[in-house]
Amino acid sequence: MKLAYDEFLRAQPDFERTALLDALRSSEYRRLDEQEHVYLDYTGGSLYAESQIRDHMALLSTRVLGNPHSASLTSSGMTDLVEQTRRAVLDWFNAAGDYTAIFTQNATAALKHVGESYPFAPGGHCLLTVDNHNSANGIREFASARGACVTYAPVTVPELRIDRARLGELLRLGAGGQSPRLFAFPAQSNFSGVKHPLDLIDDAHGRGWDVLLDAAAFVPTSRLDLTAVTPDFVSVSFYKMFGYPTGVGCLLVRNSALPRLHRPWFAGGTVNFASVQGRRHILAPREAGFEDGTLNYLAIPAVEIGLRHLAAIGIDTIQTRVRCLTGWLIDGLVRLCHSNGRPMVRIYGPLTTAGRGGIVTMNFYDPDGHLLDYRRVEELASRERISLRTGCFCNPGAGEAAEGLTEEDVDEAIEEQADLTLPRFLQIITHRGGKSAGAIRASLGIASNFADIHRFLRFAAGLRDQTRLTIGEVSFDIASCRVIRDGS
Repeated sequence: MKLAYDEFLRAQPDFERTALLDALRSSEYRRLDEQEHVYLDYTGGSLYAESQIRDHMALLSTRVLGNPHSASLTSSGMTDLVEQTRRAVLDWFNAAGDYTAIFTQNATAALKHVGESYPFAPGGHCLLTVDNHNSANGIREFASARGACVTYAPVTVPELRIDRARLGELLRLGAGGQSPRLFAFPAQSNFSGVKHPLDLIDDAHGRGWDVLLDAAAFVPTSRLDLTAVTPDFVSVSFYKMFGYPTGVGCLLVRNSALPRLHRPWFAGGTVNFASVQGRRHILAPREAGFEDGTLNYLAIPAVEIGLRHLAAIGIDTIQTRVRCLTGWLIDGLVRLCHSNGRPMVRIYGPLTTAGRGGIVTMNFYDPDGHLLDYRRVEELASRERISLRTGCFCNPGAGEAAEGLTEEDVDEAIEEQADLTLPRFLQIITHRGGKSAGAIRASLGIASNFADIHRFLRFAAGLRDQTRLTIGEVSFDIASCRVIRDGS
C-alpha cells in the first residue's frame, strides 16, 4: 500500500493539504479502523464524529427542556435553542434575511411541502429532470392531480449531464403565461455524482419559472451560497451532511416565494386559531405554518453542533479530499481488465472529476461481457467489511437513461407481472437484453481516506475472470417474495 500511496500523491498532490482529516479519522472516527470497516455509503448517510455525540449529550444532561409549544420556562428555553439552530442554518447557507428555514423530518418531507403547497393548476407546468430523486419525482403527482402539465428534461449519454439545449426548449414552454411553473433539479446527482450547473437557476428565472433545488447530495461536500445562487426552494437532510442527528431536514424558502405556497391542510402547531364550531382556521405565518405537530426538538440543537464541526474542518478541505480520492478510484476502476482484455467495470457518468462529486456508480461484467449481479457483489463486499449501496438509489430515471431502458421495457415487464418489484424487473430485463435496472454505488465523504479506496480496489480486482457461475448470484423467488442466494 505504501507504493500505491506514493503513486497516488504524485497523481493527486492536493491531497496532502487535507491531512487534518487523517488526524480526525484517528480521533473522531476511530471506530472505522478499530472495527476494520470500509464505509463507502456517505450519500446514503454520513458518519458522525464522537465529539458531536458528546456535545449533544452534555447539552441534554445539563438542561431541563420542554415541548416548545408553550411559554413555560422549560418550553421557552427549548424554543431559544431551536431558533438559535435556525439562525445557524441560515448563516451556513448565507441565507439570513432572504430565506426562511423550515425544519422537516428529512429532505423528502421538505420536497413534499413544495409539491403539496405549490399552486399547480391547468395551464401550469412541472418540469423535472430525468436525473431526480424519487422524492422529487413524486411532485409530478401533485401537479397532474391539479391539471398541470408534467415534462421531463433528458440527460446526455454517457456522461448523464442535463441536456441543456433540450432543457432550454422546455423552459421556453409557456413563456409569458400567467400560470405557475416549477422547475426541479438536483444540485448533484445521487446516482452518477454529476454536479448539474447552478446557473440553470438564473436561466429558469429569466423565463418565468420558480426553481426547486434538491441539494441533499450536494451540500455534504460542497458549499451552497444562497447569495450567489437564488433558487426559490432548497431541500437538505442534515444526517447526509454530518451523520447526526437523523430525522431532521430543512426546506429553505426564498422569502419572495413563500407567499406562493398554500398549505392544503393544517395541524397542531401550524395555526394561530382553529375552530370546530366555526370550521375556520388561521394558519401561522412563515415557518410556523409548515412545521406540523411537534418538532424533533431535542435533536435540533445537534444540527448546530454538526455545523460547527464542519466549519472547524472547512467544507473546502472536505471537497478537496473527496475529489482526490474520487479521481484515484475512477482511474483504478477504469484500468481493471479481465485476462482476455475485456474491461471489468462500467462506470456511469463522467470518467473525470470535472463537474462531479464523490459518487462513483458502476456495474461489474464477466470476461464474456455478461453483467454480474450487483446484489451478489454487495454481498461479497460485505464479507470483506466493505459497505456499499446497490439498487437504483431512488433515482430510476438516471439508471434508465444510463442503461437505455425504454417505456416499452417497463410496460412489457408490468404486463408480465402486475405487482412488479425492482428485483423481478432486474431479472426480466437481464434475461431479455442484458440490461440492468440497478448498480453499485461507492460514495465518499468526510472520513474517507486512501486506505478505504485501496481496499475497495483490491476487492474489485479480486473479481477478475470471475463469472456469474463462479461468484454465484442472488435470485428472486416470486412465489415466496424471498431473496435466495445461490452459489458459494
